[in-house]
Amino acid sequence: MADTDTTDDTGDRVPTYPDVPDFLIETWNLRRRALSAGRGEALPGLDVDLDALAGTPVPPSEDPPPRMSPHARKRFDIRRELAGHSELAALNGLLIAHLRKARFPRRAPHLFRRIWQHKADALLAELPPRWLISSVITFGDHGETEDQRRIGLAMNVFFSLMKLYEFERLHSGQRPDQMFSARRVARVPLPLGMPGFSLLSGGLDVNLLAQIWSLAKDEPVAGRIACKLLDMLNEDPGTLFRRIALMRHSLDDHRTAKAARAAAGP
Repeated sequence: MADTDTTDDTGDRVPTYPDVPDFLIETWNLRRRALSAGRGEALPGLDVDLDALAGTPVPPSEDPPPRMSPHARKRFDIRRELAGHSELAALNGLLIAHLRKARFPRRAPHLFRRIWQHKADALLAELPPRWLISSVITFGDHGETEDQRRIGLAMNVFFSLMKLYEFERLHSGQRPDQMFSARRVARVPLPLGMPGFSLLSGGLDVNLLAQIWSLAKDEPVAGRIACKLLDMLNEDPGTLFRRIALMRHSLDDHRTAKAARAAAGP
């Protein structure tokens, strides 16, 4: 078994990440280098015909040029992934790739917002969930209004943590739609002294979802993307929220049956 001790030989606590926050920020910034473009590789203008892009599919296969700038490489990868989808979807993906960097073309945020202000119906109908997630979190840094930025930031934290804990679950051997036992709980404290969560009386899952949904339901741009994703999440049988709901029902049924047996007597 691997050593999971979090202390060194002197008994001092060992940090998960060394030299914080500098180490984390430097690592993060390495991933945010601008996608430099070669000659003739500029983004389309703000007046590009969005209807034409929405009606034109990305070809099923394209040969990569022999030498590619970072911009061209990213464009090629996105178009390969979104082959068969519209050119509008591919442009949206390329704009997101630029807007995740520390520096990006000046027109990129304006063009990204214009796409979602005028062609949201088309993109909501065709984009895979992963690209809907990438789109909504881009509003966290580049939304036009405070509400758009708040929705984007909330969805960024929400789906980033969701991806981490669902990835960790894979190592448990549990299927995504298989709940853990509701009656077998390890008696160990939660990190940072946080109080435990009660399956029957706790409302953390409801509070988390309700706050985001409440903010998103009346926002017509980023909010529309967020609401679609939350609806999809609500219907997905393989999420933490569905497993928590199943555990809650299981524990409630167990306690109801136990009370009925006690009432019936020997």
